[in-house]
Amino acid sequence: MKPFIALAAASTLALGVAPASAESPAERAEARLAERLEGRTAGEAKNCITTMNSNRLEVVERVGLVYERGDTIWVARTTTPNQLRFDDIPIIERFGSQLCRQDVIRTVDRSTGSFTGAVFLEKFVPYTRTSG
Repeated sequence: MKPFIALAAASTLALGVAPASAESPAERAEARLAERLEGRTAGEAKNCITTMNSNRLEVVERVGLVYERGDTIWVARTTTPNQLRFDDIPIIERFGSQLCRQDVIRTVDRSTGSFTGAVFLEKFVPYTRTSG
């Protein structure tokens, strides 16, 4: 049976077909985000955004933070995206009424509550629906 499995794997590689697991977690996360942003156009990046409802702030694994308000989805990528996991909860120390890229953001594990890291954001990029 083992020679058959090895032969099947070799023929798959010879045909240029990549196994399903070849896509990295970061690539899968980027693909999910791209799908979510489909039909939207990126606007001018900003250092700060107004967040009326903080519970709409979402962690996108290996990408950054996403905040949806009305027809706009704001995406703030992190400087170290591989450290951000889907089960991280962001704890944000704001220095004003807006959410800014300079705010101190720590992450804790959703199930244990233990510290998992610090997040440093890039600018917030707005994505709005393309009319037409």
